[in-house]
Amino acid sequence: MNIKNNLILALDVGSEKEAIDICEKVKDNIDTIKIGYPLALAEGLEIIKKLKDRFDFKVICDFKVADIDATNEKICEETFKAGTDAIICHGFVGPDSVQACLDVADKYEKELFLLTEMSHPGAKKFLQPAADEIAKMGIEMGISNYVAPATRLDRLQDIRNIVGKDAYIISPGVGKQGGDAKKTLEISNAIIVGRSIYEADNPKIACDNLLK
Repeated sequence: MNIKNNLILALDVGSEKEAIDICEKVKDNIDTIKIGYPLALAEGLEIIKKLKDRFDFKVICDFKVADIDATNEKICEETFKAGTDAIICHGFVGPDSVQACLDVADKYEKELFLLTEMSHPGAKKFLQPAADEIAKMGIEMGISNYVAPATRLDRLQDIRNIVGKDAYIISPGVGKQGGDAKKTLEISNAIIVGRSIYEADNPKIACDNLLK
């Protein structure tokens, strides 16, 4: 996925109006947004097409899909039918559940991002000990896109070492969670930034300052 300025906006707001207002302000700086449950639950999956049509953005749906294979298949089907360009799934559920997501992504000729380790402190307790094995599983399955944290650069580097230089890694946690954009991009391919932009008094200036 070719991402302008290596920056993905995490659009975790609660209404279409707020989403459009923010996107209008930063549309010159970005071409890729990440939509999660807050906006999708508030406005329905129709919000994907609305934002794509209005701004010509690429959309990654961060649904962290984590169920049995049959349910994962249904979730991905509905999401890709709604027009998303990529979906994020958890890896801890194992290869059968991940394969279901990958098969649907391939069917629609879209992309799957495998979540290895999350960016918040609590991820260290249960998810971090399994993250390396999740990354290894992804390589064995032929997955080329990964999510790994900007908040722990040592762990981000560990994941990079496992998946290799040709894999595409996007990293959440820059800004409010403490991750450093420049240092993260020495390892990762793109950063994911949310609150530092959409909660700013002026999202455009916040975005400009981040890119500087």
